[in-house]
Formats: sequence, C-alpha cells, structure tokens
Amino acid sequence: MADSPAKRHLQRVEAEEAAKRAAGGNLMEGTPIYQQTLLQLATDRARLKQIQSSQAKGQLKAALLPTYDAYIEGVLAADAGGQDDVVSTLMLWNIDAGLYDAALNIAAYVLAHGLAMPDRFERTAGCVVAEEIGIAALNALKTGAAFDLGVLNRAVEVTDGHDMPDQVRARLLLARARGLLPPDTDGAPLDAEAVDQAIDDLRKAIQLHDSCGGKEDLKRAERLMKKFEASQSND
Repeated sequence: MADSPAKRHLQRVEAEEAAKRAAGGNLMEGTPIYQQTLLQLATDRARLKQIQSSQAKGQLKAALLPTYDAYIEGVLAADAGGQDDVVSTLMLWNIDAGLYDAALNIAAYVLAHGLAMPDRFERTAGCVVAEEIGIAALNALKTGAAFDLGVLNRAVEVTDGHDMPDQVRARLLLARARGLLPPDTDGAPLDAEAVDQAIDDLRKAIQLHDSCGGKEDLKRAERLMKKFEASQSND
C-alpha cells in the first residue's frame, strides 16, 4: 500500500463508506478495501511468523502499523460495528507494539460493538485487552519501570462488564493497584485517594483470584492508609 497523503485519504474514505454500508452484517466481506487490507495483513503476518523473538515481533508490528492507520480511522469514524477481523487483529498488534493508547481507542470500538477476535484466537476481545495490558504493566513494574496509569485506568474502564476468566481481571486490577501505590521508600509522598483506590482494587483482585499475588500489597496499602489517617487526626 502506498503511503502518500492522497492514497491514505482515499483508503480512509473507502473504509468508512464500506463500514457504513455493511453495518450490522459481516462488515466488509467482499468489498475491495477490506479484501485489500486483509491481504496486506496476511502478508505481514507471514513476515512475523519468520521471527521467533517476541520483542522483535513487537518492533516489526510498530513499523507495520502506520500502513493500516487510514483503514482504522475510516472504520472507527463510521462507528457501524460490523464484524471486522482486521480491526480486532490490529487492536492486539498495537498492544504488542506498546502503543497502548492507540490499542485502547480501537478496543473501545471493538468492545462497544461486540466484535469477536478472529477464529485463530481463543480469547474474547475483552480478555485480550485486560490480559495483555495487565501482563505488560506488571512486567514493567517488577523491573521498577514506570507504566502509564492512564492506560491502566482506561483498560479497567473499557473492559468493565466484559466476560473473562477471574484471574485475568484480577491481574489487571493488581497492576493498577501497584501503579497507584507510592514507591516503597520512607518519606514517599502519599496520595490518600490513590491508596484508597488501590485498596479497593486489591480487595477485588484477591476476591476474584486468591493467588493473584496481591495480599502483601494489600497489607502495605492498609498500613499506609492507617498511617495517613493517624497523621490527619493529630493535625
């Protein structure tokens, strides 16, 4: 696919019009823009299969994704909600590439309209979003790296009410709770509202999956809250 501005604009318009025409059906099956994009996706998937490293695959996906921007923009602008394997797949690719905001923009559309993942995926779309972002966040936090709390908030919000294994939702809540808690150092500033939300997330996570790994986090969060409340009462 050429990437000239004129070509991208045409792709966007074609995708939007095709999505509107196919609203409520099997989206763009048989339409030129869908078939063209599906063919491009198959070609790129073949390239990815030649790579064993997950990190290298994520880097290649990041390089490939701009090719699909016009298509995604058109489908999301139509907001028609027909089944579209390209959109569902690219939602996951954005997560794999670490492009979480873009992934969640697509996820909001996918989940609002009940789009399924392609047949080769065993998980629901809601499970994919919660699990992949939860794992990415926990892995980052384990190494002391920062993870955007706004991404975790959006992931929790957009997947709320969608069916998934309890341990998957527990993992996402655990990740957000750990992101909300201050560093485990003396004198770290305390945001009582954030700690309170962390306590709530941790309690829910443990209730959903007793072995989620959040029990020590909960003890620490409750100690921080008691310490804060004691300092308030002494003022």
